[in-house]
Amino acid sequence: MLFAAAQLLLGRHQNGELAAYYPSMGGARPADDAAGPAFHEFCVRHRDEIVQILRERMVQTNEVRRSALLLPAFADIATEAGSPLSLVEIGPSAGLNLLFDRYAYDYGDGLRAGAGSAVVLECESRGAPPPLVLPRVASRAGIDINPLDVTSPGDVEWLRALVWPEHDDRRALLDAAINVAAKEPPRLIGGDVFELLPEEAAAAPDGSALCVVATFVLNQFSRPDLARFRSMLEALSCRRPVWLVVIGLTEFVLQGEHDGQAIRVWTLRIDGGKGLYRLSSLCNPHGRWIEYQPNEPYVEWLPWDETGNA
Repeated sequence: MLFAAAQLLLGRHQNGELAAYYPSMGGARPADDAAGPAFHEFCVRHRDEIVQILRERMVQTNEVRRSALLLPAFADIATEAGSPLSLVEIGPSAGLNLLFDRYAYDYGDGLRAGAGSAVVLECESRGAPPPLVLPRVASRAGIDINPLDVTSPGDVEWLRALVWPEHDDRRALLDAAINVAAKEPPRLIGGDVFELLPEEAAAAPDGSALCVVATFVLNQFSRPDLARFRSMLEALSCRRPVWLVVIGLTEFVLQGEHDGQAIRVWTLRIDGGKGLYRLSSLCNPHGRWIEYQPNEPYVEWLPWDETGNA
């Protein structure tokens, strides 16, 4: 939050000494002993503005390249269900990953999906090639306590500030995806997921596969809320099957989430109150590479014990 707030304000208040360290501001100076004092002085000078940002904003990075990690899971679910997807994302930020089917994908070695998009997501495929057919989408919506609007200059400014200064490629992808989304923004609903998800599930078109998506958000839930979320999914599955795609959480599925720089993408299928889960892929958290796991079987999603472990 502090670094993002400083970067946002640096764009508003030109400071050549500090900007020289920021590639996002056109700087190319490597870190040296003067960088820390320059950053400190800038933050002290703009303390009141920084405090206001810290009070009003949240970390809501919308990493577009993660769509390259979601696509294989979505494709497998659509194939398994034999239906188009009804997507509901939890904590979608600006909802850019809800628009995954508006992007083109390049997994290397001639593995490409989608076409004709200004957003081309490059993600190195390691191991088995991922599915290259974009599934159909019957409906899409996002639920967030503070959804960001791609048509709001202030929200766009904050999204850009959350990207690390030296990650020019991520910033360029974000800008391109925002331009695509602004033509037809995703439907985002502000509010409590426990109140709104049942409504969105009930509104999903008949004949579609209800797919809930959570990327790096469930780790912000308390253990009681995680248990409540699971119970809600199990209850919803008594009316229709529910799929859940999770990236970036250890406790919700099983232990051992992190493996060096790799994270895991999990697909869960919950039907009649009972759940199964499988590993969809290993990947880089920013979507720079993926190791698709097509042969991983579904295993039983066991009830939690008293410690909250699966």
